[in-house]
Amino acid sequence: MLRVLFSRRWLGALAAALVFAIAAFFLGQWQWHRYEGKAAKADRINTHYNAPPKPVTDVLTTAPMPLAEDWTRVTARGRYAVDQTLLVRNRPYEGTYGYEVLVPFTADTGGTVLVDRGWVQNAATAQALPSVPAAPTTEVTVTGWVRQSEPSLGRTLPAGQLASINLAEAARQVSRPLLGAYVILEVERLPDGTAPPRPRALEAPDTDLGPHQAYAFQWWMGMVGVFVLVGFGVRRDYRDGLDDRALAHATAYGGPPPPPRQKKTRIWDEEDG
Repeated sequence: MLRVLFSRRWLGALAAALVFAIAAFFLGQWQWHRYEGKAAKADRINTHYNAPPKPVTDVLTTAPMPLAEDWTRVTARGRYAVDQTLLVRNRPYEGTYGYEVLVPFTADTGGTVLVDRGWVQNAATAQALPSVPAAPTTEVTVTGWVRQSEPSLGRTLPAGQLASINLAEAARQVSRPLLGAYVILEVERLPDGTAPPRPRALEAPDTDLGPHQAYAFQWWMGMVGVFVLVGFGVRRDYRDGLDDRALAHATAYGGPPPPPRQKKTRIWDEEDG
């Protein structure tokens, strides 16, 4: 069998199988890392999302918020800087693009945090701004979830608009320092306990892990499977070679030819018959 294995044909097949196995290993690693990232995100959401809210200044400082605190539920009492409302362009909501509405909020305990009050639909034309429910001008209590600053997209937009929720760019527009994360609004309450009008609440975060773990195992199983296929091919050629040698020996020495190998009958062959 080794003679068959080390033939040019099967050495080439082994080389191709080795290349595939190396590629499958790294593709499996890539899918596994994607699974780990989604699993860590889902764990943070499941841990923080419905937890009792913490005072926002207990969680945030002016330094960038650590990823481990992402989706921590917070609360604060204070006032909005309504005249410094910002609109974030091209934000999806249920398959439609519009704006997210950001308003600086100064807490009674100190510090200003950017609050994402929700989503509004685009105006009738690209040149027009949408109609936005104004934030309350009186004292209000807000509850929501902290999120990390988004990367800058490097775009220059008109005053009052952002391409992403990048806190450094937002701070330049509102001309004041901001705490190291922004807050996605869950609910806001006026002193009398009522909720003022607001944009549409954002969709709940996705905790689905996707198919990445299964894909990783499939790639790694493929690493083994490709060598199994080569092994079957080598075995088949080896057995065919044994039959050819036995027939040649019988012909040379006048012996009876070897019995033909029984062909397996497949189900569809019986049906065709």
